[in-house]
Amino acid sequence: MANCTHDCSTCSSNCGTRSKQSFIKPLGKGSKVKRVVAVASGKGGVGKSLTAALLAVRANARGYKTALLDADVTGPSIPKMFGVHELATGEDGKIEPVRTGSGIKLMSMNCLLEHEDDPVVWRGSLIAGACIQFWTDVVWGDIDIMFIDMPPGTGDVPLSVFQSIPLSGIVIVTTPQDLVETIVGKAVNMAKLMNVPILGLVENMSYLKCPDCGKEIELFGPSKAEELKKRFGVPSCARMPLDPALAKLADEGRMAEADTDPLQEIFFKIENSREIKDYLK
Repeated sequence: MANCTHDCSTCSSNCGTRSKQSFIKPLGKGSKVKRVVAVASGKGGVGKSLTAALLAVRANARGYKTALLDADVTGPSIPKMFGVHELATGEDGKIEPVRTGSGIKLMSMNCLLEHEDDPVVWRGSLIAGACIQFWTDVVWGDIDIMFIDMPPGTGDVPLSVFQSIPLSGIVIVTTPQDLVETIVGKAVNMAKLMNVPILGLVENMSYLKCPDCGKEIELFGPSKAEELKKRFGVPSCARMPLDPALAKLADEGRMAEADTDPLQEIFFKIENSREIKDYLK
């Protein structure tokens, strides 16, 4: 177009310039991340943070250099799950991530706040900017797999993450209620719109196992994991129970001790993706 400024953010035309332009932000000097997996959902309260934390624990236990980026800026919960309370440090505009007791590198807004219960009362553009700075301004070093705990929904902040960070794939988290099915569709369609492969679907709070007889009690109705897997063409799925012992570990900052077996199918998909295979060779 004759009047093109080459600033696609101010233009709605789908021209050749837009198709060639990349909004991906580079990592800072000295950092290399081989694979980035986002853990997302179309709504909040379904267990994204729990799923991201468990996947990181499994990756770390299998010997991968693992990182967790907590992009839920206004509701960060990852640090507490791992018993991390110290502040991140840095100089010359670069931030050093904190480490969990088991060695996972972690960055979250709660690692920058003087008091953990201080609210982050920011508009969307500032929140999105903070998420991107966690990618560009943190000295991650060499990382095999980074998991991103995404903010809920499909709005401005998730969009900024999708556009600015080179995601290798996405894991979508849901719960069994009928209400959530439409929300899953929104998350799936957003991933497809942004050309990010969907690695798996996690149905959290899928059932409660009776401590006496071992029977699986479906508190929120019959599981829809397999149905949603087929409907949306998702390659793998997992059912996570409603587990009081897991909740206790998270509350006590002992997530590294959690059982990650319910997510083994999802992690198998992540581990055997092309990027990881090439690294292992």
